[in-house]
Amino acid sequence: MRISERFNLNKVQPQLDFVDVDTNTDTPLFLDPFFLSLRTDNWSIEASKTIRSFFQQVLDLIGKNQIQDAKKLFIHLQEPNSTCLGLSKNQPQGRGVGKTDTDDIFNSIVNSRAIQSGLIKDLEDSVLFVEGFGKDKLSDMTTNIIKQSLIEYTKCQCILHEIPLTPDIPTGFYWNRGETCWEQVRTDALIIEGRPILLVPKGVVSFCADYTPQEYYSHFVLNFMRNEQLLLNTALVQKRKDNTLYVTKKSVKEKFPISKDFLADFSRKHPDVLKDFKKQTSTDSLTNEDLNPGINLADLINALSKSLQNLPAGNNDASNYHRLMKGILELLFYPHLINPSLETEIHDGRKRIDITFDNAATDGIFFRLSNNMNLPSQFIMIECKNYSSDPANPELDQLAGRFSPNRGKVGFLVCRSIEEMERFIARCQDTYRDERGLIVPIVDVDIIRLLSSFVNPDSDYMEKFLSDRIRTIATN
Repeated sequence: MRISERFNLNKVQPQLDFVDVDTNTDTPLFLDPFFLSLRTDNWSIEASKTIRSFFQQVLDLIGKNQIQDAKKLFIHLQEPNSTCLGLSKNQPQGRGVGKTDTDDIFNSIVNSRAIQSGLIKDLEDSVLFVEGFGKDKLSDMTTNIIKQSLIEYTKCQCILHEIPLTPDIPTGFYWNRGETCWEQVRTDALIIEGRPILLVPKGVVSFCADYTPQEYYSHFVLNFMRNEQLLLNTALVQKRKDNTLYVTKKSVKEKFPISKDFLADFSRKHPDVLKDFKKQTSTDSLTNEDLNPGINLADLINALSKSLQNLPAGNNDASNYHRLMKGILELLFYPHLINPSLETEIHDGRKRIDITFDNAATDGIFFRLSNNMNLPSQFIMIECKNYSSDPANPELDQLAGRFSPNRGKVGFLVCRSIEEMERFIARCQDTYRDERGLIVPIVDVDIIRLLSSFVNPDSDYMEKFLSDRIRTIATN
Protein backbone atom coordinates (compact mmCIF):
# COMPACT_ATOMS: atom_id res chain seq x y z
CA MET A 1 0.00 0.00 0.00
CA ARG A 2 1.37 3.41 -1.00
CA ILE A 3 2.00 6.19 1.52
CA SER A 4 -0.77 8.28 -0.05
CA GLU A 5 -3.26 5.43 0.41
CA ARG A 6 -2.25 4.62 3.98
CA PHE A 7 -2.88 8.17 5.13
CA ASN A 8 -5.80 9.03 2.85
CA LEU A 9 -3.98 11.97 1.29
CA ASN A 10 -6.31 12.00 -1.73
CA LYS A 11 -3.28 12.74 -3.88
CA VAL A 12 -1.30 10.78 -6.44
CA GLN A 13 2.40 10.93 -7.37
CA PRO A 14 2.31 14.13 -9.51
CA GLN A 15 0.84 16.02 -6.53
CA LEU A 16 3.49 14.77 -4.09
CA ASP A 17 7.12 15.78 -3.73
CA PHE A 18 8.24 12.48 -2.20
CA VAL A 19 8.38 9.09 -3.91
CA ASP A 20 5.00 7.57 -3.10
CA VAL A 21 6.40 4.13 -2.28
CA ASP A 22 4.53 0.96 -1.51
CA THR A 23 5.78 0.12 1.98
CA ASN A 24 5.21 -3.61 1.37
CA THR A 25 7.78 -3.89 -1.42
CA ASP A 26 10.86 -2.14 -2.68
CA THR A 27 10.61 0.31 -5.58
CA PRO A 28 13.52 -0.13 -8.06
CA LEU A 29 14.89 3.39 -7.64
CA PHE A 30 18.17 4.51 -6.12
CA LEU A 31 19.86 7.36 -4.33
CA ASP A 32 22.84 8.15 -6.54
CA PRO A 33 25.56 10.41 -5.06
CA PHE A 34 26.76 11.37 -8.55
CA PHE A 35 23.28 12.57 -9.47
CA LEU A 36 23.02 14.43 -6.15
CA SER A 37 26.39 16.10 -6.71
CA LEU A 38 25.21 17.71 -9.96
CA ARG A 39 21.99 19.16 -8.57
CA THR A 40 21.69 22.81 -7.53
CA ASP A 41 18.86 22.72 -4.99
CA ASN A 42 19.69 23.31 -1.34
CA TRP A 43 18.67 19.83 -0.13
CA SER A 44 20.90 18.07 -2.66
CA ILE A 45 23.83 20.40 -2.00
CA GLU A 46 23.70 19.70 1.74
CA ALA A 47 23.34 15.95 1.18
CA SER A 48 26.31 15.96 -1.22
CA LYS A 49 28.46 17.81 1.31
CA THR A 50 27.68 15.10 3.86
CA ILE A 51 28.60 12.30 1.43
CA ARG A 52 31.87 14.02 0.49
CA SER A 53 32.69 14.56 4.16
CA PHE A 54 32.29 10.85 4.91
CA PHE A 55 34.29 9.60 1.96
CA GLN A 56 37.04 12.19 2.39
CA GLN A 57 37.46 10.99 5.97
CA VAL A 58 37.81 7.43 4.64
CA LEU A 59 40.40 8.53 2.06
CA ASP A 60 42.34 10.59 4.61
CA LEU A 61 42.63 7.64 7.00
CA ILE A 62 43.64 5.26 4.22
CA GLY A 63 46.21 7.80 3.05
CA LYS A 64 47.69 7.88 6.55
CA ASN A 65 47.71 4.06 6.57
CA GLN A 66 45.21 4.09 9.47
CA ILE A 67 43.37 1.17 7.88
CA GLN A 68 41.56 -0.10 10.98
CA ASP A 69 40.26 3.39 11.80
CA ALA A 70 39.03 3.72 8.24
CA LYS A 71 37.35 0.33 8.45
CA LYS A 72 35.48 1.40 11.61
CA LEU A 73 33.72 4.09 9.59
CA PHE A 74 31.90 1.34 7.68
CA ILE A 75 30.45 -0.23 10.80
CA HIS A 76 27.24 1.81 10.69
CA LEU A 77 26.40 1.04 7.07
CA GLN A 78 24.19 -1.88 8.11
CA GLU A 79 20.98 0.02 8.86
CA PRO A 80 17.68 -1.28 7.41
CA ASN A 81 16.40 0.12 4.16
CA SER A 82 13.70 2.41 5.53
CA THR A 83 13.24 4.16 2.19
CA CYS A 84 11.62 1.12 0.48
CA LEU A 85 13.88 1.76 -2.51
CA GLY A 86 16.15 -0.85 -4.07
CA LEU A 87 16.09 -4.26 -5.66
CA SER A 88 14.81 -6.74 -3.06
CA LYS A 89 11.75 -8.74 -4.07
CA ASN A 90 8.39 -8.66 -2.33
CA GLN A 91 8.52 -7.24 1.21
CA PRO A 92 11.54 -5.00 1.91
CA GLN A 93 14.23 -7.02 3.62
CA GLY A 94 15.84 -4.16 5.50
CA ARG A 95 18.67 -4.98 3.18
CA GLY A 96 21.15 -2.28 4.03
CA VAL A 97 24.70 -3.40 3.45
CA GLY A 98 25.33 -6.31 5.84
CA LYS A 99 28.39 -6.94 8.01
CA THR A 100 29.97 -9.31 5.50
CA ASP A 101 29.19 -6.88 2.69
CA THR A 102 30.79 -3.94 4.50
CA ASP A 103 33.95 -5.95 5.13
CA ASP A 104 34.10 -7.06 1.50
CA ILE A 105 33.39 -3.56 0.19
CA PHE A 106 35.97 -1.97 2.46
CA ASN A 107 38.61 -4.53 1.52
CA SER A 108 37.86 -4.02 -2.17
CA ILE A 109 38.17 -0.25 -1.78
CA VAL A 110 41.44 -0.45 0.17
CA ASN A 111 42.98 -2.90 -2.29
CA SER A 112 41.72 -1.14 -5.39
CA ARG A 113 44.34 0.22 -7.78
CA ALA A 114 42.09 3.24 -8.24
CA ILE A 115 42.29 4.08 -4.53
CA GLN A 116 46.01 3.40 -4.30
CA SER A 117 46.70 5.65 -7.28
CA GLY A 118 44.46 8.47 -6.03
CA LEU A 119 42.06 8.11 -8.98
CA ILE A 120 38.97 7.74 -6.77
CA LYS A 121 38.03 11.00 -5.12
CA ASP A 122 34.25 10.61 -4.80
CA LEU A 123 32.18 7.77 -3.38
CA GLU A 124 30.27 7.26 -6.63
CA ASP A 125 33.50 6.51 -8.52
CA SER A 126 33.77 3.29 -6.54
CA VAL A 127 30.99 1.92 -8.76
CA LEU A 128 33.23 2.36 -11.79
CA PHE A 129 36.50 1.09 -10.38
CA VAL A 130 35.97 -1.15 -7.32
CA GLU A 131 35.07 -4.81 -7.78
CA GLY A 132 31.91 -6.02 -6.01
CA PHE A 133 30.57 -2.52 -5.56
CA GLY A 134 27.33 -1.89 -7.44
CA LYS A 135 24.59 0.70 -7.62
CA ASP A 136 22.37 -1.03 -5.07
CA LYS A 137 25.07 -1.08 -2.39
CA LEU A 138 26.07 2.48 -3.22
CA SER A 139 22.46 3.59 -2.76
CA ASP A 140 22.23 1.79 0.59
CA MET A 141 25.44 3.43 1.80
CA THR A 142 24.24 6.83 0.62
CA THR A 143 20.94 6.39 2.47
CA ASN A 144 22.75 5.73 5.74
CA ILE A 145 25.24 8.55 5.32
CA ILE A 146 22.58 11.21 4.58
CA LYS A 147 19.97 9.76 6.92
CA GLN A 148 19.72 13.01 8.88
CA SER A 149 18.76 14.91 5.71
CA LEU A 150 16.14 12.25 4.94
CA ILE A 151 14.77 12.41 8.49
CA GLU A 152 14.31 16.18 8.33
CA TYR A 153 12.74 15.90 4.88
CA THR A 154 10.36 13.21 6.12
CA LYS A 155 9.26 15.35 9.05
CA CYS A 156 8.64 18.35 6.76
CA GLN A 157 6.56 16.27 4.36
CA CYS A 158 4.57 14.74 7.19
CA ILE A 159 3.77 18.20 8.54
CA LEU A 160 2.89 19.38 5.04
CA HIS A 161 0.44 16.51 4.51
CA GLU A 162 -0.74 16.13 8.13
CA ILE A 163 0.72 12.64 8.47
CA PRO A 164 1.15 11.70 12.14
CA LEU A 165 4.65 11.37 13.57
CA THR A 166 5.69 9.24 16.54
CA PRO A 167 7.84 11.08 19.11
CA ASP A 168 11.12 10.03 20.73
CA ILE A 169 12.27 7.40 18.19
CA PRO A 170 16.00 6.58 17.77
CA THR A 171 17.26 7.83 14.43
CA GLY A 172 19.90 5.16 13.98
CA PHE A 173 23.37 6.32 13.05
CA TYR A 174 23.94 9.03 10.44
CA TRP A 175 27.07 10.91 9.42
CA ASN A 176 27.60 14.22 11.20
CA ARG A 177 29.84 16.14 8.84
CA GLY A 178 30.45 18.94 11.34
CA GLU A 179 31.97 16.50 13.83
CA THR A 180 33.16 14.03 11.14
CA CYS A 181 31.74 11.09 13.05
CA TRP A 182 28.69 8.84 13.24
CA GLU A 183 25.92 10.08 15.53
CA GLN A 184 22.40 9.18 16.54
CA VAL A 185 19.67 11.02 18.47
CA ARG A 186 15.99 10.59 19.24
CA THR A 187 13.40 12.46 17.24
CA ASP A 188 9.89 12.40 15.77
CA ALA A 189 9.59 9.71 13.12
CA LEU A 190 7.17 8.25 10.58
CA ILE A 191 6.35 4.76 11.85
CA ILE A 192 4.42 2.30 9.69
CA GLU A 193 3.64 -1.18 11.01
CA GLY A 194 6.24 -0.81 13.73
CA ARG A 195 9.18 0.31 11.60
CA PRO A 196 10.59 3.73 10.71
CA ILE A 197 10.00 4.91 7.16
CA LEU A 198 12.08 7.60 5.44
CA LEU A 199 10.52 9.59 2.62
CA VAL A 200 12.76 10.51 -0.31
CA PRO A 201 12.37 13.52 -2.65
CA LYS A 202 11.29 12.27 -6.05
CA GLY A 203 13.55 14.81 -7.76
CA VAL A 204 16.73 13.21 -6.43
CA VAL A 205 16.17 9.52 -7.21
CA SER A 206 17.23 7.75 -10.39
CA PHE A 207 17.08 4.43 -12.20
CA CYS A 208 20.90 4.59 -12.23
CA ALA A 209 20.96 3.60 -15.88
CA ASP A 210 23.75 5.95 -16.95
CA TYR A 211 26.54 6.18 -14.36
CA THR A 212 27.73 2.60 -14.65
CA PRO A 213 30.96 0.90 -15.72
CA GLN A 214 29.11 -0.66 -18.68
CA GLU A 215 27.99 2.77 -19.99
CA TYR A 216 31.45 4.23 -19.48
CA TYR A 217 33.12 1.29 -21.22
CA SER A 218 30.70 0.92 -24.13
CA HIS A 219 30.16 4.55 -25.11
CA PHE A 220 33.36 6.31 -24.08
CA VAL A 221 36.28 3.95 -23.52
CA LEU A 222 35.65 1.77 -26.58
CA ASN A 223 35.08 4.78 -28.85
CA PHE A 224 38.36 6.30 -27.69
CA MET A 225 40.25 3.03 -28.15
CA ARG A 226 38.88 2.43 -31.65
CA ASN A 227 40.24 5.82 -32.70
CA GLU A 228 43.53 5.13 -30.93
CA GLN A 229 43.93 1.79 -32.72
CA LEU A 230 43.34 3.56 -36.05
CA LEU A 231 45.93 6.23 -35.30
CA LEU A 232 48.49 3.63 -34.24
CA ASN A 233 47.59 1.40 -37.22
CA THR A 234 47.53 -1.71 -35.03
CA ALA A 235 46.60 -5.25 -36.00
CA LEU A 236 42.96 -4.44 -35.21
CA VAL A 237 42.71 -2.08 -38.18
CA GLN A 238 40.74 -3.48 -41.15
CA LYS A 239 40.27 -2.20 -44.69
CA ARG A 240 37.02 -1.80 -46.61
CA LYS A 241 36.69 -2.35 -50.34
CA ASP A 242 37.05 1.39 -50.91
CA ASN A 243 40.36 1.27 -48.96
CA THR A 244 38.99 3.19 -45.96
CA LEU A 245 40.27 1.90 -42.63
CA TYR A 246 38.15 0.99 -39.64
CA VAL A 247 38.21 -0.78 -36.27
CA THR A 248 35.21 -2.65 -34.90
CA LYS A 249 34.03 -2.37 -31.33
CA LYS A 250 33.89 -6.15 -31.20
CA SER A 251 37.59 -6.49 -31.89
CA VAL A 252 38.47 -3.90 -29.25
CA LYS A 253 36.24 -5.68 -26.72
CA GLU A 254 37.99 -8.97 -27.40
CA LYS A 255 41.45 -7.49 -26.98
CA PHE A 256 40.52 -5.23 -24.00
CA PRO A 257 37.65 -6.91 -22.12
CA ILE A 258 35.86 -4.88 -19.47
CA SER A 259 37.03 -5.06 -15.89
CA LYS A 260 37.11 -2.42 -13.19
CA ASP A 261 40.90 -2.61 -12.94
CA PHE A 262 41.13 -2.04 -16.68
CA LEU A 263 38.81 0.98 -16.43
CA ALA A 264 40.91 2.36 -13.58
CA ASP A 265 44.16 1.96 -15.54
CA PHE A 266 42.59 3.49 -18.63
CA SER A 267 41.19 6.46 -16.68
CA ARG A 268 44.54 7.24 -15.10
CA LYS A 269 46.10 7.44 -18.56
CA HIS A 270 43.15 9.27 -20.15
CA PRO A 271 41.45 11.41 -17.45
CA ASP A 272 39.73 13.58 -20.07
CA VAL A 273 37.63 10.61 -21.21
CA LEU A 274 36.37 10.14 -17.63
CA LYS A 275 35.64 13.87 -17.42
CA ASP A 276 33.64 13.69 -20.66
CA PHE A 277 31.68 10.71 -19.35
CA LYS A 278 30.77 12.56 -16.17
CA LYS A 279 29.88 15.72 -18.06
CA GLN A 280 27.61 13.95 -20.52
CA THR A 281 25.87 11.62 -18.08
CA SER A 282 22.19 12.51 -17.75
CA THR A 283 21.22 14.74 -14.83
CA ASP A 284 17.49 14.97 -15.51
CA SER A 285 15.03 14.17 -12.73
CA LEU A 286 12.59 11.36 -13.35
CA THR A 287 9.18 12.40 -14.60
CA ASN A 288 5.99 11.64 -12.74
CA GLU A 289 5.20 9.14 -15.49
CA ASP A 290 8.53 7.40 -14.80
CA LEU A 291 7.65 7.19 -11.12
CA ASN A 292 4.07 6.05 -11.68
CA PRO A 293 3.53 4.80 -15.25
CA GLY A 294 -0.14 4.05 -14.63
CA ILE A 295 -1.15 7.64 -13.91
CA ASN A 296 -3.70 9.23 -16.26
CA LEU A 297 -2.48 12.81 -16.31
CA ALA A 298 -5.38 14.15 -18.38
CA ASP A 299 -7.97 12.80 -15.92
CA LEU A 300 -6.00 14.17 -12.96
CA ILE A 301 -5.74 17.64 -14.49
CA ASN A 302 -9.43 17.67 -15.33
CA ALA A 303 -10.30 16.69 -11.75
CA LEU A 304 -8.01 19.36 -10.27
CA SER A 305 -9.49 22.06 -12.52
CA LYS A 306 -13.03 21.10 -11.53
CA SER A 307 -12.12 21.01 -7.84
CA LEU A 308 -10.68 24.51 -8.06
CA GLN A 309 -13.69 25.86 -9.94
CA ASN A 310 -16.14 24.29 -7.46
CA LEU A 311 -14.33 25.42 -4.31
CA PRO A 312 -16.00 28.46 -2.70
CA ALA A 313 -13.87 31.49 -1.93
CA GLY A 314 -13.77 32.74 1.63
CA ASN A 315 -12.33 31.98 5.02
CA ASN A 316 -14.47 28.89 5.63
CA ASP A 317 -12.68 27.01 2.84
CA ALA A 318 -9.23 28.51 3.32
CA SER A 319 -7.74 25.19 4.48
CA ASN A 320 -9.33 23.27 1.59
CA TYR A 321 -7.96 25.83 -0.88
CA HIS A 322 -4.52 25.65 0.67
CA ARG A 323 -4.56 21.84 0.54
CA LEU A 324 -5.69 21.82 -3.10
CA MET A 325 -3.08 24.37 -4.17
CA LYS A 326 -0.26 22.38 -2.57
CA GLY A 327 -0.93 19.52 -4.97
CA ILE A 328 -1.51 21.74 -8.00
CA LEU A 329 1.69 23.73 -7.53
CA GLU A 330 3.69 20.54 -6.98
CA LEU A 331 2.35 19.21 -10.29
CA LEU A 332 2.98 22.43 -12.22
CA PHE A 333 6.41 23.37 -10.92
CA TYR A 334 8.17 19.97 -10.69
CA PRO A 335 11.08 19.39 -11.34
CA HIS A 336 12.07 23.08 -11.27
CA LEU A 337 10.78 23.59 -7.73
CA ILE A 338 10.99 20.78 -5.17
CA ASN A 339 10.92 20.06 -1.44
CA PRO A 340 7.92 22.16 -0.38
CA SER A 341 7.79 23.09 3.29
CA LEU A 342 4.63 24.27 4.99
CA GLU A 343 4.41 27.53 6.95
CA THR A 344 8.13 27.95 7.50
CA GLU A 345 8.82 29.98 10.61
CA ILE A 346 11.09 33.00 10.29
CA HIS A 347 12.07 35.85 12.59
CA ASP A 348 12.00 33.57 15.65
CA GLY A 349 8.51 32.36 14.80
CA ARG A 350 6.94 35.82 14.52
CA LYS A 351 6.19 35.35 10.80
CA ARG A 352 5.27 32.32 8.75
CA ILE A 353 5.41 31.58 5.01
CA ASP A 354 2.55 29.45 3.60
CA ILE A 355 4.74 27.25 1.36
CA THR A 356 8.45 27.42 0.54
CA PHE A 357 9.97 25.50 -2.38
CA ASP A 358 13.64 24.80 -3.09
CA ASN A 359 14.65 26.17 -6.49
CA ALA A 360 16.21 23.24 -8.38
CA ALA A 361 15.94 24.72 -11.89
CA THR A 362 18.83 24.33 -14.30
CA ASP A 363 17.13 26.22 -17.11
CA GLY A 364 14.00 28.26 -17.78
CA ILE A 365 12.55 31.20 -15.90
CA PHE A 366 13.31 29.92 -12.39
CA PHE A 367 16.96 29.54 -13.40
CA ARG A 368 17.08 33.01 -15.00
CA LEU A 369 15.75 34.72 -11.87
CA SER A 370 19.17 34.39 -10.28
CA ASN A 371 21.47 34.11 -13.26
CA ASN A 372 19.99 36.86 -15.46
CA MET A 373 18.03 39.07 -13.07
CA ASN A 374 20.39 38.86 -10.06
CA LEU A 375 17.48 38.03 -7.78
CA PRO A 376 18.26 35.75 -4.80
CA SER A 377 15.96 32.81 -5.51
CA GLN A 378 17.36 29.72 -3.80
CA PHE A 379 13.92 29.42 -2.21
CA ILE A 380 10.61 30.43 -3.81
CA MET A 381 7.90 31.53 -1.39
CA ILE A 382 4.19 31.01 -1.97
CA GLU A 383 1.29 32.69 -0.18
CA CYS A 384 -2.19 31.23 -0.83
CA LYS A 385 -5.20 33.48 -0.22
CA ASN A 386 -8.73 32.13 -0.61
CA TYR A 387 -10.13 35.67 -0.61
CA SER A 388 -13.46 36.58 -2.17
CA SER A 389 -12.09 40.09 -2.83
CA ASP A 390 -8.88 41.46 -4.29
CA PRO A 391 -5.73 41.22 -2.17
CA ALA A 392 -4.30 44.63 -1.35
CA ASN A 393 -1.18 46.30 -0.01
CA PRO A 394 -1.15 44.40 3.32
CA GLU A 395 -0.92 41.08 1.46
CA LEU A 396 1.91 42.40 -0.72
CA ASP A 397 3.74 43.76 2.32
CA GLN A 398 3.21 40.46 4.14
CA LEU A 399 4.95 38.49 1.39
CA ALA A 400 7.69 41.08 0.83
CA GLY A 401 8.38 40.97 4.57
CA ARG A 402 9.35 37.30 4.20
CA PHE A 403 12.12 38.07 1.72
CA SER A 404 15.82 38.22 2.51
CA PRO A 405 19.07 37.66 0.58
CA ASN A 406 19.54 34.31 2.33
CA ARG A 407 15.99 33.00 1.88
CA GLY A 408 15.37 34.56 -1.50
CA LYS A 409 13.46 37.55 -2.82
CA VAL A 410 10.95 35.88 -5.15
CA GLY A 411 7.40 34.90 -4.24
CA PHE A 412 4.04 34.06 -5.75
CA LEU A 413 0.76 35.42 -4.39
CA VAL A 414 -1.79 32.77 -5.37
CA CYS A 415 -5.43 33.81 -4.99
CA ARG A 416 -8.86 33.27 -6.51
CA SER A 417 -9.20 36.39 -8.65
CA ILE A 418 -8.01 39.98 -8.97
CA GLU A 419 -10.58 42.26 -10.56
CA GLU A 420 -8.16 45.17 -10.86
CA MET A 421 -5.16 43.21 -12.14
CA GLU A 422 -3.44 46.20 -13.75
CA ARG A 423 -3.55 48.12 -10.48
CA PHE A 424 -2.23 45.12 -8.55
CA ILE A 425 0.58 44.60 -11.11
CA ALA A 426 1.50 48.27 -10.62
CA ARG A 427 1.86 47.60 -6.89
CA CYS A 428 4.11 44.63 -7.66
CA GLN A 429 6.16 46.91 -9.90
CA ASP A 430 6.56 49.39 -7.05
CA THR A 431 7.75 46.61 -4.74
CA TYR A 432 10.26 45.46 -7.34
CA ARG A 433 11.56 48.98 -8.11
CA ASP A 434 12.04 49.58 -4.39
CA GLU A 435 14.25 46.45 -4.37
CA ARG A 436 11.97 44.73 -1.89
CA GLY A 437 11.65 41.65 -4.09
CA LEU A 438 9.66 40.18 -6.97
CA ILE A 439 6.04 39.24 -6.25
CA VAL A 440 4.09 37.47 -9.01
CA PRO A 441 0.28 37.20 -8.76
CA ILE A 442 -1.43 34.04 -10.04
CA VAL A 443 -5.22 33.64 -10.04
CA ASP A 444 -7.66 30.80 -10.76
CA VAL A 445 -7.93 31.50 -14.48
CA ASP A 446 -4.13 31.35 -14.75
CA ILE A 447 -3.98 28.06 -12.85
CA ILE A 448 -6.63 26.46 -15.04
CA ARG A 449 -4.83 27.52 -18.22
CA LEU A 450 -1.53 26.26 -16.86
CA LEU A 451 -3.14 22.92 -15.99
CA SER A 452 -4.72 22.65 -19.45
CA SER A 453 -1.38 23.27 -21.14
CA PHE A 454 0.30 20.68 -18.93
CA VAL A 455 -1.38 17.80 -20.79
CA ASN A 456 0.82 18.59 -23.79
CA PRO A 457 4.41 17.73 -22.81
CA ASP A 458 5.76 19.85 -25.69
CA SER A 459 3.90 22.97 -24.63
CA ASP A 460 5.97 25.91 -23.41
CA TYR A 461 2.90 27.78 -22.17
CA MET A 462 3.98 27.87 -18.52
CA GLU A 463 7.45 29.15 -19.39
CA LYS A 464 5.97 31.84 -21.64
CA PHE A 465 3.25 32.77 -19.13
CA LEU A 466 5.67 33.18 -16.21
CA SER A 467 8.28 34.93 -18.33
CA ASP A 468 5.73 37.43 -19.69
CA ARG A 469 4.23 38.20 -16.29
CA ILE A 470 7.61 38.61 -14.64
CA ARG A 471 8.81 40.77 -17.53
CA THR A 472 5.77 43.00 -17.11
CA ILE A 473 6.58 43.50 -13.42
CA ALA A 474 10.34 43.84 -13.76
CA THR A 475 10.67 46.09 -16.81
CA ASN A 476 8.05 48.78 -16.20
